[in-house]
Formats: sequence, C-alpha cells, structure tokens
Amino acid sequence: MQSEILWAAPAAAIILGYLLGSIPFGVLLTRMAGAGDLRTIGSGNIGATNVLRTGRKGLAAATLLLDLAKGAAAVLLAGWLFPGTAMLGGMAAFLGHCYPVWLKFKGGKGVATLMGIVLALHWPSGLVYAAVWLGLLGALRISSVAGMAAAVSAPVSAAYFGRIDIVLMLLGLALIVLWKHRDNIDRLLNGTEPRIGGRKKHG
Repeated sequence: MQSEILWAAPAAAIILGYLLGSIPFGVLLTRMAGAGDLRTIGSGNIGATNVLRTGRKGLAAATLLLDLAKGAAAVLLAGWLFPGTAMLGGMAAFLGHCYPVWLKFKGGKGVATLMGIVLALHWPSGLVYAAVWLGLLGALRISSVAGMAAAVSAPVSAAYFGRIDIVLMLLGLALIVLWKHRDNIDRLLNGTEPRIGGRKKHG
C-alpha cells in the first residue's frame, strides 16, 4: 500500500503532463480557421513554423503561445497538485507534444513547449532561451537553427546559474529536439534549408 501511495503522485503528474502536452494546437487552430489539415501543408509538422506556411500569421502566433503555455502549465500544475513532481510534469508534456498518441505519435519538434517548461522551472534560463531563439531567428531567419540553439542553451544556462538539479533533464530534452530536427540538419549541411519567408516546403 505504501509503495502504491508513493507512485501515485508521480504517475498522476506524468499523465497530466502528457495529456496537456499532447494537445495539437496547430492542427486544431488551422482546422477551426478553415486552413485545412496542417499535416498536409508544407513540412507536415504541427508547430508554429509550419502554421506560418498557411499564410495565417495570427494562427502561427497563437500556436506558438499555446504550445509554450501548455509546457509551462504542465510544470506549474504538476508542482502545485503533486508537490515535487514539476520536472516530471514538464518532461511528460514535452514528450506528449513530440509524440502525441492522438496523432499516431507524430508530433512537433518541441521548441516552443520546451521554452514554456524552462520558463516555469527557472525563469532566468527561460529568458536566455527566448533571447537565443528570437535573436537567431531575427538574424538568420532559419527556424531550425534558432530552435536547436535555444534548446541547447537551456542546460548550459541552467548550469551557469547553478540549477544543477535540472541540467540533466534539460540536456535530455535538448537532445530530443536535435533528433527531431535531423532532417533539418541534413538540409543545413547540404545548404538547402529554407529561411522563413522562403518558398520551399520543408521545416
């Protein structure tokens, strides 16, 4: 009985986080707006960058903010409802976004959701994340480079600020972001990765 009680809170945090993270806001918003099935547009990815390819900048912004918010909400709600499980809630939300059961585990690349998680766990590292992401996005207009660099900045900044307790978790999530961008990495090496505003249908 005691072991069941000990496992109840972590299990509940994981379920809560996964369910929140797996909400495919990009797919839902584009469908409700009559922009079609996002999975058949551009790269087929469910994130904000691909939503932007529908020509609906407002929808892309809303997708980004909601994907960010669900990551932060998973951390905050798990920590509030089940003290000590904030990290578990965040990790589960990230995995839910990247591998949602509702979409046959074919989800997004996790950049916006990870930003929400980092902000909720340690806001100074979250600010670094945002600065790296937005700075590189503005300078290079290559979404993949900005997203990958921001993800890698998370464990580095957490270590710099002394939050060693979250470094390994953020490192693991950053590696998943890099893995989800493996096609983008190939295109970057080949010099064919499109910039935001370009006409190619990759991302």
